[in-house]
Amino acid sequence: MLSQFKKWMAAAALMAASSVSMAADYIAGTHYKVLEEPVPVLMDGKVHVEEAFWYGCSHCFHLESIIEPWKDQLAADVDFQRVPAMFSRNWILHAQLYYTMDQLKVLDQLHSKVFNSIHLQKQRLLSPEDQRQFVVDNTDVTADEFDKAYSSFGVKSRMTRGDKRVRAFQITGVPTLIVNGKYVVDATSAGGQQQMLDVADFLINKERNGL
Repeated sequence: MLSQFKKWMAAAALMAASSVSMAADYIAGTHYKVLEEPVPVLMDGKVHVEEAFWYGCSHCFHLESIIEPWKDQLAADVDFQRVPAMFSRNWILHAQLYYTMDQLKVLDQLHSKVFNSIHLQKQRLLSPEDQRQFVVDNTDVTADEFDKAYSSFGVKSRMTRGDKRVRAFQITGVPTLIVNGKYVVDATSAGGQQQMLDVADFLINKERNGL
């Protein structure tokens, strides 16, 4: 019995060593990029993870199905936020919709529906009129409430700040994950979308442990 127990302990040690080895295989400059100038994050004791995205991006749409359950199981010391990228006119229009929905407090309710509307129902949601109708049809928000938020100083200023932040990440495409304003992870560097989340988990632990 003791011999069998030793075998079990050896197997467990081997699995643990393998796990450490796998984590150590994530290499800076290969699986993720280290920013020379980190982008400041809120100093609240949490590890901050941001997803740069665009509603019109098919890769961002596909990532949703795996990032949502991943986001929901993050520990309490991890803060996850999305930041819409604004690299062209259509991206800017969708970013304005994102921040408007957030200001109206219907973002959580509508975020996935926007993706589905664009990619499954082929509604591009690129005009203020179409965006207004979409929000009104899917929430209790009135047309006047939408218009007021859409053109508000708060939405415009958040768009300006968000655009500066995404550009400071020095990214050229989406979806991209940024961990604690220091590390940039995309599907190409990580080896796939699921691997993006694996690398992000590694970097979250790295920051959590001050490594």
